[in-house]
Amino acid sequence: MRLRPGRPYPLGATWDGEGVNFALFSENATAVELCLFHHTQDDRESHRIRLDECTDQVWHVYLPEVRPGQLYGYRVSGPYDPFAGHRFNHHKLLIDPYAKALTGIVKWSDAMFGYRLGDPQGDLSMDERNNAGNVPKCVVVDQAFSWGSDRLLQTPWAQTVIYEVHVKGFTMQHPDVPDHLRGTYEGLTSPAVIKYLQELGVTAIELLPIHHFVNDKFLIDKGLTNYWGYNSIGYLAPDIRYSAYPKEGRKVYEFKTMVKTLHSAGIEVILDVVYNHTGEGNHLGPTLSFRGIDNAAYYRLSPDNPRYYMDYTGCGNTLNVRHPRTLQMIMDSLRYWVCDMHVDGFRFDLASALARELHDVDRLSAFFDIIHQDPILSQVKLIAEPWDLGEGGYQVGNFPPGWAEWNGKYRDVVRRYWTGDNGLLGELASRVAGSSDLYGLSGRQPYASINFVTAHDGFTLHDLVSYNHKHNEANGEGNRDGTDDNDSWNCGAEGPTDDPAIQVLRERQKRNFFATLLLSQGVPMMCGGDEIGRTQSGNNNAYCQDNPLSWFDWNLTKSQLEILAFVRQLITIKKEHPVFHRRRFFKGRHIKGSEVKDIAWFGSHGKEMISEDWGKGLLTLGIRLAGDAIEEMDDLGNPIIDDSFLLLLNAYHASVPFTLPAHKKGVAWEWVFDTSKMDIKKFPKTWRGGKVYELEGRTAALFRLRA
Repeated sequence: MRLRPGRPYPLGATWDGEGVNFALFSENATAVELCLFHHTQDDRESHRIRLDECTDQVWHVYLPEVRPGQLYGYRVSGPYDPFAGHRFNHHKLLIDPYAKALTGIVKWSDAMFGYRLGDPQGDLSMDERNNAGNVPKCVVVDQAFSWGSDRLLQTPWAQTVIYEVHVKGFTMQHPDVPDHLRGTYEGLTSPAVIKYLQELGVTAIELLPIHHFVNDKFLIDKGLTNYWGYNSIGYLAPDIRYSAYPKEGRKVYEFKTMVKTLHSAGIEVILDVVYNHTGEGNHLGPTLSFRGIDNAAYYRLSPDNPRYYMDYTGCGNTLNVRHPRTLQMIMDSLRYWVCDMHVDGFRFDLASALARELHDVDRLSAFFDIIHQDPILSQVKLIAEPWDLGEGGYQVGNFPPGWAEWNGKYRDVVRRYWTGDNGLLGELASRVAGSSDLYGLSGRQPYASINFVTAHDGFTLHDLVSYNHKHNEANGEGNRDGTDDNDSWNCGAEGPTDDPAIQVLRERQKRNFFATLLLSQGVPMMCGGDEIGRTQSGNNNAYCQDNPLSWFDWNLTKSQLEILAFVRQLITIKKEHPVFHRRRFFKGRHIKGSEVKDIAWFGSHGKEMISEDWGKGLLTLGIRLAGDAIEEMDDLGNPIIDDSFLLLLNAYHASVPFTLPAHKKGVAWEWVFDTSKMDIKKFPKTWRGGKVYELEGRTAALFRLRA
């Protein structure tokens, strides 16, 4: 086969219309071989090409005869010396970290490990078996795609409503999605799916990881699988398992089609990305890619004994973001998904791990610096999961400007409040108002707070109000996995019940959570399926359940249709009224031209709360938002004027007579909803200020004063 020296950049396999340039970084390798294959299952390469060119630690070659669809991998030689942090093993076929498509999934065998399983020396031994037949082959892809006028939507943060969802689980049982498209990227483009998302009113879907990932061997051995996908091995490759047409590079085309279709519907695409660790695990894990290409460069190794890994993630390893080439790989991956795949933003799993320069989390780390300076990435949505599992990893409120954060403190206080915990009104008030105590001092705005009550890793909302304890028996770990995080309330019965009183109260609690979430300042994130009462039968760690337990059940009951209608109503209110999605924090005082403060807090006596009220351990609160005191301009420079609203919250188990506030004579509040009165036919629509409203126990109610 003819070959030319090629170029060290770009890294990966790049088709230029005439041939393919291959480039692979390895700082400590002594030799690199490019392996070409005819078929996915081949255990022997058709060509093995030694890369004689190495520029700035990048090994490269250009093959003029190679075309898109070519399958390839690498074999990398170097010292096998775990004590020095090196684990090179040229017997193992390795995945290109820059591969844009892969042919299949890892097929587990003892040959997938760089050391001899069962050897008394453990990982200090070296396995000499060829594993090529068990490794996904990399695919050369043609990036051409008819994007037309498609571009990033750049929906303003303050107007964003996020829907967290799994590509497969959302459509796997959808009756209006064709069978062969269910569970795929293309399934998300089905008219019924697009219509559902538009009618729901969300502006962005946040997809659980779609980077190609590894199914853990210990799960496969138990007949389970890594359903969530937080075990990445290919940071530029969309996972083949969500492809309707998995041959060659078709999955890249499918993904682009999905993004373009969602954009046409006005819906952004945010990816949940896992750059904190890889699927190769700890020192006893398999050799699939990074470990065999340059273990000491790609991973954080223990400074005292480089045989072992620093583990801030709980997954066995941590990527070495301090190394410039590892950091480059992350940045190249992010830019690829934005520029070539038109993704609108990212949610960074265990983001604190990316900010560790030495050991402590550093707000001024190279990772933050380089993103802020990047003209592309600095303009997309960046969301941090602001914690990891290492010491000092909980960093809610400490990420720099330009970042939004999963607000774990919001989740915790809202859950505890609706449980009936005393002494939370002060913190609840701060969280509902946008958490200025967390984000205001750094110059960020309310939309830095990603508010949520539930997410993929925990109870669904239905299960949160239906179970007192987790039920993870199906995971095969004796129900020891997951955190028993149900602090919602004493649900009265464990799981399904025929007691109508308990059923009614559970549905009310779900409405209370949604009302709080969607009417708070900040960006709401819904866990997909909560709006239709999706249940996992009490499993709050369904990461390994790729079956109907995790998939959406679209056979909706009357109560499920009712909660769906209520959520749609709330999202409509959120989007149509700027007073619920302010771009700036409240000032808590009169704004010029307004009769009332921009925000005011009321007790059940109908008067503004004073300092003594906040310390009484009350469970009832009124929040008045002044629509004529927003003090913001629209895109044309006109002052934003909105209706004013009064939100009443009562987490007490019994009803409370609440005197509706009146800042002047004749104030008439228009009743919008009450979470305890969803089925009523006749109810007063107008309530005068000064009148008493009977606020039922565990209830939220909303009133409007028209501008």
